[in-house]
Amino acid sequence: MKPRELRDLSVDELATKEKEFREEEFNLRFRHATGQLEKTAHLRKLRRDIARVKTIMREKEASK
Repeated sequence: MKPRELRDLSVDELATKEKEFREEEFNLRFRHATGQLEKTAHLRKLRRDIARVKTIMREKEASK
């Protein structure tokens, strides 16, 4: 997801988005461990999206 799209979301929506990303990351790690994941770059992209969400959440909380 792009940072611009994430900045438009509220803190609650960002928390929900982070939870979704973490669940997807767990599923991908599980598939990777069993050898069923072909595009391993998706794991890296997902970790970056999680970090992006957490950064924007902190920015919003700090600006209150």
